[in-house]
Amino acid sequence: MKKIFFVCFFIFVFNSVVDAQELKSPDGNLKLSFHLNEVGTPIYSLRYKLKAVIKESKMGFVLKSDILFNENFNLLGTHFQTENSTWQPVLGEQKEIRNHYNEMKVELIQSKSERKITICFRLFDDGLGFRYEFPVQENLRHFIIQEETSEFNLVGDHKTFWLPGDYDSNEYKYTTSKISDIPALMVHAYDESLAAQTKIKNLAVQTPLMMKTDEGLYINIHEAALTNYSALFLNVDSKTFALSSHLTPDAVGNKGYMQTGSHTPWRTIVVSDDARTILASKLILNLNDPCTFEDTSWIKPVKYIGVWWEYFIGKGSTWAYSDDQDVVIGTTDFSKLKPNGTHGANTKHVKEYIDFAATNGFDAVLVEGWNEGWEDNTAFKKERIYSFTKSYPDFDVKELSKYATQKGVKIIMHHETTSSTVEYERQLDDALRFMVDNNYNAVKTGYVGPIIPRGEHHDGQAMVNHYSYVACEAAKHKIMVDSHEAVRPTGLNRTYPNWFAQESARGTEFESFGGNNPDHTTILPFTRLMGGPMDYTPGIFQGDLSVYGAKKNKLSSTLTKQLALYVTMYSPLQMAADLPENYRRFNDAFQFIKDVALDWDNSYILEAEPGDYITIARKAKGKNEWFVGGITDENPRIATIDFSFLPLGNSYVATLYEDGKGAHYQTNPQSYNIRKVIVNSKTKLKQQLAAGGGVAISIK
Repeated sequence: MKKIFFVCFFIFVFNSVVDAQELKSPDGNLKLSFHLNEVGTPIYSLRYKLKAVIKESKMGFVLKSDILFNENFNLLGTHFQTENSTWQPVLGEQKEIRNHYNEMKVELIQSKSERKITICFRLFDDGLGFRYEFPVQENLRHFIIQEETSEFNLVGDHKTFWLPGDYDSNEYKYTTSKISDIPALMVHAYDESLAAQTKIKNLAVQTPLMMKTDEGLYINIHEAALTNYSALFLNVDSKTFALSSHLTPDAVGNKGYMQTGSHTPWRTIVVSDDARTILASKLILNLNDPCTFEDTSWIKPVKYIGVWWEYFIGKGSTWAYSDDQDVVIGTTDFSKLKPNGTHGANTKHVKEYIDFAATNGFDAVLVEGWNEGWEDNTAFKKERIYSFTKSYPDFDVKELSKYATQKGVKIIMHHETTSSTVEYERQLDDALRFMVDNNYNAVKTGYVGPIIPRGEHHDGQAMVNHYSYVACEAAKHKIMVDSHEAVRPTGLNRTYPNWFAQESARGTEFESFGGNNPDHTTILPFTRLMGGPMDYTPGIFQGDLSVYGAKKNKLSSTLTKQLALYVTMYSPLQMAADLPENYRRFNDAFQFIKDVALDWDNSYILEAEPGDYITIARKAKGKNEWFVGGITDENPRIATIDFSFLPLGNSYVATLYEDGKGAHYQTNPQSYNIRKVIVNSKTKLKQQLAAGGGVAISIK
């Protein structure tokens, strides 16, 4: 920590109606106001540069059963504090992060019941975080949350980028609409999604929720440090433009099991009149606790390939070893089963991937379908499907571990749980020891299908605790975790840096299921990636899947946009997701994927507009190398690339990977051109991007 300053003040008031308390951001642009209204309900509001962001909004809870913990409060005390410090993430978009905020803690006591609660507000230059704290007290110990009643009352009918409030999936296409149109469009959003397995449960939307006002303000609402609590959704009032908290219920409808001495996650509101500030914000990371373990030297960025994409494109590969659907895991002798001949995770095939990784400088190879149980993969109601320590007969664990080690490559373990979390936790210690014994240091976990125990949800308190538990247990074995189908992240990669990536949104695999919209990757950095890195799996060069015979799908991007995603979609875990044969065909374009860094000294948001375009430059950690990625939606545009981030006085060779003549994501996605130019800090480049296109630049 550096430059830490604390200033504390104490104000004690005992009236039931309290004059407003105010808090300003360090730069003075944001102002928070707080008071108790005439019935003792906590009320807050937020302004940015004198413009209203959040109108007066209520706060509090309803406890089970129908106990109002959101009114009849008196003010016990108000405490102010300032912090100005810096810290270094283990992996990140920049080497050092500044944590500068002004804090106000409001201590409240409820009339008659004498129950106490503290509301903590932290105001940064780029936004607000607040959470509820439950002090240890005589009149409240264990309690159940029936609902949190936090409000976010907006001042107008904002443009909104949203996903429907499904408790079990965030793998939807984004809908862009006014707030007033959300309820009418909600049914359509569910019907259009392959992820929708059940009827609509609510008319809420997911966080992170990105908005733009008619006055040009950008507002992002999410949460930080989601632990031991249910994930936040937002109810939408299409007439008043009011949003209110909606927590994920458990199997019996309860929203959270709490005890005093604890606190909620932070509710976050990032706001600016410049979209670039939203992408640059580290507010959510700053609201998370520091790393929980001292030795982080084993946590490294990973660039990988995998036995994966071939399963999705209709090429004939399968996860399962046998076509027999009646196998019983744990008792079936797989050596006596007839193999289906299409099993992808076989020793010979995996060695081919290891060879390709070693030749091209990749760190690892992901192998899905290596373990017993995939025959039952579609039967989501079975509780014991997989073994996480037993491989299929054609996957030689010891031989492949030895072969990979000789080649200087790691194999990434895959644990698909089919959401049978009790069974996974039962096997977890053995599974992690098995990984250590066989030289695996990273695992991709999967949670496809309904949760077992039945009735729980992917975003509920029980599952939130499960994901953190897996990350903690993996850290004990020096194993990194990449979780798929998990709750969307909330900055916990600061606390558990070995939990270094998640999916938790509609990724590249959906290009094979029905496609993503061209604007999808111009929205994700403003939404899903606000909470943490995404394993998006870019790098698909063969975008026309009909060449494989089984599918008619086409990717929603040009080849060069696929390159640019390695810069615009931050992650220390990046996959070259296509087949090796396609990288051999386009070996000159493949060079960018081999060169691009994964960990950064600094990042520069050059241009940004949610749903339209993003251009980002980043400096590789510890190297005089920079990489630029620029992407657009379905509309062609001219990107302006300002190289002022380069050191003064030096010139550099920039290799541009650009959309070629006639490039178009639908009709001519593989048209690209590679050229070299000399650039310095005064260079400004006007770069044409095709429809659904992009540009990638390597600077040395």
